[in-house]
Amino acid sequence: MGKGMKAGKKPKTNRPMGGGGNMQKQLQQAQALQRQMEQMQAELEEKEFSATAGGGAIEVKANGKKEILSLTIDKEVVDPDDVEMLQDLIIAAVNEVMRQVDAASESEMGRLTGGLNIPGIM
Repeated sequence: MGKGMKAGKKPKTNRPMGGGGNMQKQLQQAQALQRQMEQMQAELEEKEFSATAGGGAIEVKANGKKEILSLTIDKEVVDPDDVEMLQDLIIAAVNEVMRQVDAASESEMGRLTGGLNIPGIM
């Protein structure tokens, strides 16, 4: 062994530590993924979703931003003596349309990320 060398240590070399280019490539891929996700989110926000309850007596339309666009109530379902039923139908339709938005969002994100669970996304 050379002077100052300890057993098990490798001698120093002047070779650069590889991987610098790999890190740059990963950063570029992450930036491209971020741009794709932003574009997908913008497209999703423009989509309209629709759900019904009570056999179509209630219809709710929402966009991908989870904003209610319209609420249609069939006159046949309006009963002043049973307001609770009407409320329940409205809640059911709103909850369903929100589930549709969430499912579409998760599906699109999964398509982009290949099913990876990336923290902070959705």
